[in-house]
Amino acid sequence: MSWCACCGHGVLFTFLGERYERRSVMISSNLVFSQWDRIFKDPMTTAAAIDRVVHHATIRELTGHSVRSEEAKRRNAAQAKAPPNKTAAKK
Repeated sequence: MSWCACCGHGVLFTFLGERYERRSVMISSNLVFSQWDRIFKDPMTTAAAIDRVVHHATIRELTGHSVRSEEAKRRNAAQAKAPPNKTAAKK
């Protein structure tokens, strides 16, 4: 699949290009740069996007527990233990 302006990855690439060396951009991703080919689908576009992101960048890699993930696990465990809802519609 090649890059096209009508797709979401095209919008992101255009946005990065327009902001490059003009304004700040903060990106949060659960993908490392080597997996960004899942976003852009084209090796040239992926390389160009990464180049624009990392040039003049401060990269902070966060490790540790995910608060959202742990909360979701607790919520799912609580829902699994809850009795089934017996409020059936009466006719």
